[in-house]
Amino acid sequence: MPKQISRRSLIELSIAGAAALAGAEAKALDRPALPKDQRIGFAVVGLGKLAQGQIIPGLRKSKGAKLVALVSGHRDKADRIAAAEGIPADAIYNYDDYDRIAKDPRIQVVYIVLPNSMHAEYTIRALKAGKHVLCEKPMATSIADCEAMIAAAKAADRKLMIAYRCHYEPKNLDAMRRVRSGALGKPRLFVTDMGRQVDMSDPADVWRVDKTLAGSGALGDMGIYGISASRYMLNEEPVEVRAWANTDPNDPRFKTVDDMIAWQFRFPSGAICNGSTSFNYNATMSFELWGEKARLRADPGAFYGGNKFQLIDGGTFTDLDVAETDHFAREMDWMADVVRGKAPMVSPGEEGLQDVRLIHAILESAAKGGAPVKIDWHYKRAVDPAAVVDIVA
Repeated sequence: MPKQISRRSLIELSIAGAAALAGAEAKALDRPALPKDQRIGFAVVGLGKLAQGQIIPGLRKSKGAKLVALVSGHRDKADRIAAAEGIPADAIYNYDDYDRIAKDPRIQVVYIVLPNSMHAEYTIRALKAGKHVLCEKPMATSIADCEAMIAAAKAADRKLMIAYRCHYEPKNLDAMRRVRSGALGKPRLFVTDMGRQVDMSDPADVWRVDKTLAGSGALGDMGIYGISASRYMLNEEPVEVRAWANTDPNDPRFKTVDDMIAWQFRFPSGAICNGSTSFNYNATMSFELWGEKARLRADPGAFYGGNKFQLIDGGTFTDLDVAETDHFAREMDWMADVVRGKAPMVSPGEEGLQDVRLIHAILESAAKGGAPVKIDWHYKRAVDPAAVVDIVA
């Protein structure tokens, strides 16, 4: 008779196996930076809080990419940032002369960091200009726009990547690999809550509750992290959704978008996902996956830094110690390697389209008071990030 392995032993084996993967990740993270003249040139379109706080600093830390151009409707802001980053005046563009990037050989990739409703236009214009595109999520506010962006990339024979930073982040990758290894047993239940209080005194938040610019409020801005995490952790696609919305009619912040949405996905394996998102509850970006043998908690799991992952067996809590890294530098380095032909595309336009379809299915079900909506579009992820990220790098 083969010796039975206890649940604690399974966790210990999982930790030992992940330690080897963590060593490989550390090696990949420590790879030498390329000389500046060999790095892929990025233009950042939109110089708001995310661009200034995370993306441009990420480019400073990048080992294979560099900032070469800026696109903004505010010349004074662009001039200030250009001076700080060493960007020449002739590499500053505005939205009217944006198409001139076609003649700028310094720019190889355009990073779209605009309000959601503007993603499609500026992505398609960049692709027509012969540039590769990295676009922030959600990919767009409509399914039709997503499809047009994908078609434009194919027509231009350029790369279109959606900025799913958690696909490239070591802690999330470690968690994915543990699930794939069977350390938790068969996945049964995934629970995720993603939200915060929206602040109307912050201009960066005002557009997020404007349906014209944002599309779906907290669902597209925060909830998309939970939607995506359920899919990359379970490594399968939902086939049915039910959803419910709850909005305070007296709260002036939520005139055009929902305050809070909760949803439930059913997966082909039998796993269930319970999710919520809101711009009107205490800040959280957490998820938890229950398997038959153990569970994995990420709280937080999708912050820009300081995420905490634990493997749990009954009353035994084991912190998963994986090195921190800059999420944005990692995803831009991956995009640079895709452009060089040295890495596969992990988060293509089709991945962004899938999440936008799911967002619309959630909204459809919520509008019908929670009626189930069948959502099987026969989508299958082309590349599992757990199988290639850091292995290729």
